[in-house]
Amino acid sequence: MTEETSGCPGRPGSQWYDNEAGPLVRPYAMTGGRTRPGPSGVRFDLIALVTLADGAPRPGEDTALGPEHRTLIELCRVETQSVAELAADADLPVGVVRVLLGDLLEMGCVKVSRPVPPAQLPDEKILREVIDGLRAL
Repeated sequence: MTEETSGCPGRPGSQWYDNEAGPLVRPYAMTGGRTRPGPSGVRFDLIALVTLADGAPRPGEDTALGPEHRTLIELCRVETQSVAELAADADLPVGVVRVLLGDLLEMGCVKVSRPVPPAQLPDEKILREVIDGLRAL
């Protein structure tokens, strides 16, 4: 392959690199063409918290995980993060992160705690009555 056919002047043989944009890997290539997270169909809210599980591979361990999967694991190794934070820190689209997290969840590498739906939260009126009752004691 020559510079002319590589699509990147100055970087011979590098067809997956753009001088202005950097490395080029399309989202569908990172997810294997999938748009949904795994066969379980888990839906990851943006505020769902992702924690590293005990079964996660350690740094340097030889795994069949792709670089994006390993990046998400390393980000979770530092601290528990939301799906939105992981997408921002990994510089990946949220849809891609959701699919990759589905893979990691099925492999037992991460644990996800989902937020409580608003319908299941206690009513503000009830909470005020409890506070007023405690104050009366």
